[in-house]
Amino acid sequence: MASAELRKELECSICLRLYTDPVTLRCGHNFCRVCIDQVLNTQEGSGAYSCPECREEFQERPGLRRNIALNNIVENVLTTQSHQEEITEIRCTYCIHCPVPAVRSCLHCEASLCDQHLRVHSKGPEHVLTDLSTDLEKRKCPVHKKVLEYYCTEDSACICVSCCLIGEHRGHEMESLGQASEKKKEQLRNVLQKLSKKREKTEERVQSLEERRRKAQEKTSGEAERVTALFIDLRRRLGNLEKKVLNEISRQEKQRSLSLSYLICKLEIKKDELSRKMQHIEELCKMSDPLTVLQDPDTGDLCDPEEGGGDEDMGGHYGGDRGMDLISHLSQALSDVIRDINVTFHMQDPVDLLLDVNMAANNILISDDLKTASRTLINQNRPETRKRFREDQVMSTKGFTSGRHYWDVEINGSGAWRVGMCYPSIARRGRQSYIGNNDMSWCLCGGQQVYNHLSTVIHNSIVIPIPHHISSNRIRVYVDYEAGQLSFYELCDPIRHLYTFTATFTEPLHAALFVYRGCIKLSFSSRRWENDYWFSEPNV
Repeated sequence: MASAELRKELECSICLRLYTDPVTLRCGHNFCRVCIDQVLNTQEGSGAYSCPECREEFQERPGLRRNIALNNIVENVLTTQSHQEEITEIRCTYCIHCPVPAVRSCLHCEASLCDQHLRVHSKGPEHVLTDLSTDLEKRKCPVHKKVLEYYCTEDSACICVSCCLIGEHRGHEMESLGQASEKKKEQLRNVLQKLSKKREKTEERVQSLEERRRKAQEKTSGEAERVTALFIDLRRRLGNLEKKVLNEISRQEKQRSLSLSYLICKLEIKKDELSRKMQHIEELCKMSDPLTVLQDPDTGDLCDPEEGGGDEDMGGHYGGDRGMDLISHLSQALSDVIRDINVTFHMQDPVDLLLDVNMAANNILISDDLKTASRTLINQNRPETRKRFREDQVMSTKGFTSGRHYWDVEINGSGAWRVGMCYPSIARRGRQSYIGNNDMSWCLCGGQQVYNHLSTVIHNSIVIPIPHHISSNRIRVYVDYEAGQLSFYELCDPIRHLYTFTATFTEPLHAALFVYRGCIKLSFSSRRWENDYWFSEPNV
């Protein structure tokens, strides 16, 4: 039977019996439909309705919603209770005057016995005792009406003695029910063991998938946080840029206004002077005495007026192209912001970029995964070939002939280093073979032993200093092959653009490393930059 606690939870608080067609009020309490209808009928005319359980009032008669889940639970409880009562109702066959519950059944007697009658029951072999059952006929042979005692292995059937001797199973191989049962139990145990292993594997698979889902959720959450932080920084930088540009516009407007006011004042004075001179000349022109006209002291320079130039041309100086310079500065600043965004936000899977041992110098040690290079004093004794660098350098096996790509490098240790890209036709010997020292390679150069700790970019032996110190040990190299752009970034927070080379690429571009003076380890991770993220075109 259902536990007392469960049964109490399934009782209507009005009739105190199990729910019949349970319904739910808006307050969440459940009642039998008939019970709550009667209560609501009695509340008509009182001006308000209320729940019998919590006394919550309703201005209008509340609607009743049938609780299907609760109704199914009640039906299951009633079915289970009925089945258990049916079993417990098996009474002793021999207790006629007072019904006593039976404890065992005898197949031979076709009777159920209580404890008292069981003690005096015959112990003969034909009297087979079993668990209580209301259908003892199932334990007997349907043909001979005898107790089933054997199992025919050929026909997989339970049979009686008569079936073995004179029935259709005569001559068949057979076993006792106990033996056949143990064999089948052994088979079932084997099946159970196999099923257990399958279930364990399934559980492991489920756990693995749940772990993948968790990691995917964490990754998505992390990417969402990165995007949020990116746009917060973007709004901050755009706000600062807007204030800076507006302040500059205001400053230039004030400067132009003061300059133009000064110019207007000077021109007004000059205009008055010209008017005075014109009036004096007109007066001279009206005189009839030639001597007075010729001897007038103020007409010495009137007959040779200034030609061209003068203050009238000052307006060009103050009108100028300052507005265009400001717009150009704003466009460049926005390009830098968008460049940083495009380099920061990317979700594509990595593309393998491996170092080529066949090109590595013998003093460059390459890791087993072909992604780390370090300088060593131990000669690697690799065979000399035309493709192998003589010293300090290594190239990647893969080259890029189209598209947009970037790869990251992590620098560990001290000394001097160069990171960049080069053509496969680059020289392999001499200082001119170093990346950056020729027109076939471009690089970023850094370390503690170069150019007074200042990083530089180099192409065709032209050295260009980077204006700020590189504090991070992670560098990103980005190439847009068709656009002819090769850029370097410092992977700090936020990401910082260092320099962009512009060229027309004519050969495949390979990643290249130069490792010198120290143990420098560089780890590669290459990615292909696709047009499948939020900004249509990376302005790099």
